[in-house]
Parts: sequence; C-alpha cells; structure tokens
Amino acid sequence: MIKESSIFKNIKTDAPASLIVFFVALPLCLGIALASGAPLFSGIIAGIVGGIVVGAISGSTLGVSGPAAGLTVIVLSAIQTLNSFETFLLAVVIAGVFQIILGVARAGVIGYYFPSSVIKGMLTAIGIIIILKQIPHAFGYDHDYEGDLNFTQADGENTFTELIAMTDAITPGAVVVAAISMGLLILWDVYLTKKHKIFTILQGPLVVVAFGIFFQMLAHQYFPELALDPVHLVTVPVSDDIPSFIGQFSMPDFSQLLNQEVYIVAFTIAVVASLETLLCVEATDKLDPAKNVTPTNRELIAQGIGNMTSGLIGGLPVTQVIVRSSANIQSGGKTKLSAILHGFLLLLCVWIIPNILNLIPLAVLASILILVGYKLAKPSMFIEIYKLGWAQFIPFMITIIGIVLTDLLTGIGFGLIVAFFIIIRNSYRNSHFLHKEDTEGHTKIKMTLAEEVTFLNKGAILKELKRIPSGATVTIDATQSQSIDYDVMEIIENFKDTSAQKNINVEFKTKVKKEEILF
Repeated sequence: MIKESSIFKNIKTDAPASLIVFFVALPLCLGIALASGAPLFSGIIAGIVGGIVVGAISGSTLGVSGPAAGLTVIVLSAIQTLNSFETFLLAVVIAGVFQIILGVARAGVIGYYFPSSVIKGMLTAIGIIIILKQIPHAFGYDHDYEGDLNFTQADGENTFTELIAMTDAITPGAVVVAAISMGLLILWDVYLTKKHKIFTILQGPLVVVAFGIFFQMLAHQYFPELALDPVHLVTVPVSDDIPSFIGQFSMPDFSQLLNQEVYIVAFTIAVVASLETLLCVEATDKLDPAKNVTPTNRELIAQGIGNMTSGLIGGLPVTQVIVRSSANIQSGGKTKLSAILHGFLLLLCVWIIPNILNLIPLAVLASILILVGYKLAKPSMFIEIYKLGWAQFIPFMITIIGIVLTDLLTGIGFGLIVAFFIIIRNSYRNSHFLHKEDTEGHTKIKMTLAEEVTFLNKGAILKELKRIPSGATVTIDATQSQSIDYDVMEIIENFKDTSAQKNINVEFKTKVKKEEILF
C-alpha cells in the first residue's frame, strides 16, 4: 500500500504530463475509431479504460494504453465479418480472457527477446512516421485519420503521396496556427524552460492548445477567412444530458457465445495486441530516464483486464501505445499516475466540456506530435547506432525502412529476420578458437570449443576439420564447454573414426557427459 501511494509524490510533474497525454490521445482515439468503422465514442471508451484500468493494474511506470492504430484493419474486418458491433465487443472481451491466460502462462517473456537494435529502430521509425503523417494536418489537409501509422492509407494515398496531395489543399488558418504553435513549442523547449521553473510546470503543449482554442474563437469573430471549418478541428461526440451520454456506452451480444467466428477474431486480437504491447513495453523502458523494467507478464494480465472492461462497456481493443507513452515521458511524467489521470481527463472532458474540445485545431496537435516525433528520431540516434558497428546498424536501418514503408509488425519482422541472420553468422564464426603450430614439418592443432556449442556451429566446425592436413596431431578441447549439441558431437565422432585414413592423430577432451549432450 505504501509503495502504491508513493506515485502521488510526483503529482507536480505527473499532472501536467497527463494533460499533454490527454491532448495527444484525444484525436488519436477518435481517429482510430473512425478508421475502424466503429462508433467514435468507442475510441474514447478505449482511451479511458487504457488510462484508468490498465494504468492502475500495469507494472509499467510510464506506459500509456489506449486504442492502437495497428489493430484498425483487424477491427474493421472483424466488424464486417461478425455483422454487428455488439458481437465484435464480445470478441474483445474474450480476447481479454486470452491475454490473461497468456500472462498467467508467462508468455510475456517473449518481450525480452527483441534485439535492442530493432527496438531502437522501431522508436526512430515511429518518430519519422509521426512527422510525415502530421505534416499534412499542420497544413490543414485532414483526409487521413489521426493516429494512422501504416504506409498505405485509408484515403487511397500513402505516406509520401499524401505530402504531394496536401499542396493542392492547403488551409491558411491551419498553417498560421501550426507555425505559431511550433514556434512557441521550440521557444518553450529550448529557451524558456531553462529560464524559470514556472515554464517547466506550465508546459508548452498546454499553452499552444489554449492558443489554438483562443485563435479559433478570435478568428470566428474578427478574421472569418482564417477560421477553421469543423473538419480541421477535434470532433468529440456531444451529449445533451447525462442519459444521452450514458447511452453512448454499449454491451456485448452474449447470445453469440457459441459463434466460432467470435473466437477466431478474439484470438487474432489477443495475439496482435499482445505483440504490440510487448514491443511498446520494451521501447518505453528504453526511453524511461529512470530505466525501470516493466514486468511483462503482469502487463499482459493488465491488458487482458483492460480489454475485458473495454469490450463490456462498448470500447475498442486496447494495447500499450508508443506515441502516447513517449509523449508522457517527454512531458516529464514520473509514475503511472500520469497515465491514470489522462484516463480520468478523457472521461470528464468528453462528458462536461465537449464543445470546448471541439474548438481545438488539429494543426495545433500536429505541432505537438511533430516535436514528439523529432525527439524520437533525432539525427544523433543514427550516429550513435552507426558507431556501434554494422551488426547493430543494419537491423536498425532495416527496421526503420520496413516500418516506414509497411506497418509496425511487418517492419519489426524484417528487422528481426536480419538480426537473426547476424546472430547465426556470429555464432557460426565464434564456435571455436584454433591454435596451430608447425614444428620440424609436423603440424599440431588445438581446437578449443566455445562454452555453448549448438547445431548452428556445425558448419564452421565441419569446415575447419576438413582443412586439417594429413599427418597432423589434433587436440579437440571441449573442457570449457557446458553443453554440446548432438549434431556437433556426431561430426567430431565421424572425424575421429575417419582420421586414421588420413594419418591424423586425434585427442578429444571433454567434461560433458553423454547424457548432457543436447539431442
């Protein structure tokens, strides 16, 4: 209890951070719901649940959960396949049950096996995508939905052609708002925060959101040519009273419990949502200045409970989301309180002040997100990874290119494949150490095997044994090996059996017992 209450010690930093995360999350929740073919309010529900429910249960210090862009295609297809949003909600509830089972079964350990180069590549790629996707919104071209991270877009364009298309539909008011907002954010970040503590407490993103609302009100009154149409503003569903607000929540159709399609959709959501969560957990932990380590099994359980809750009250599936998490970290969040508070802010603001929220220009939020993207994809990151060598730099770059040109999971897959081949190559090369002596025409060779010798080392060892000249004396030293794969032992035994034919004298030293050989 004492440990949990300690999260309130940093409320001075967590509260402002939660406001910024709220402003970032709000349009993303709405945009993802729109792209998913679901009611707009279902995205808000998922954001609320991701903040309050998942935030409270999760062991992640700075991770923020909510509806994820990576699930939009799955959700859109599932709603069409199941012919009912209420039936889809049942699939979300069951997906939550599957995730809890994964957590209890300790499947979260998968998260620890993503290479650092791939995770850093993912973070950098997300930063690049955020910048590229938000530039059109900054210019008032809002055809693509907020939160889209895929290369191919729902509006028929892709990440690059969208930048060309926007040049034919630039909105002057949005450009003015975005330019002033970006200027204020840079001034705040580079200069003002270093001058006085008040500028750390009253953060730049809050100021530019207030400016955006004020600009819209002022433009309507005095400069109608610069006033932004509703399509360029946040669009929160407005309720006239409490009953109509409550009426936006919906329940699953439990009569479909025996529908096989529901379980197929549920399993798909559970697997994809869990993978995205584990990836984001690893990425968030790397960004965390305090270097906290999130318990991944607990995170899967928290996400499972979150999805059960979201499905039960009419929300989209939730995952931990890197855009919101990185915004939280960059805004000075210290504990999980910032994620929880952002959930309460979503609930209260869409209930009490939706009309004010609907005055926020998307161009303002684009400016905030572009700065978030830049901090994720700083040029210094490329230099840092390059200095670590090609074994780190190649998977890093392949991951970036893959994610930018496809989607998150596909790009990660490309990065993992490349990293895997580099591991195999290194394993192939590092299977043994060879010492060779030529004395008076006689060759003595000592081959010292590595501590762990697997079937991946088979090719390198076989190649080395074939190169041993006739008449040599060979000592194969496996006394330092803790385990030797059966395939390798078979090669060594075959070499011993045929060595007499080549006049090769072989001595094999090992402390690995036969029963310890890896079959």
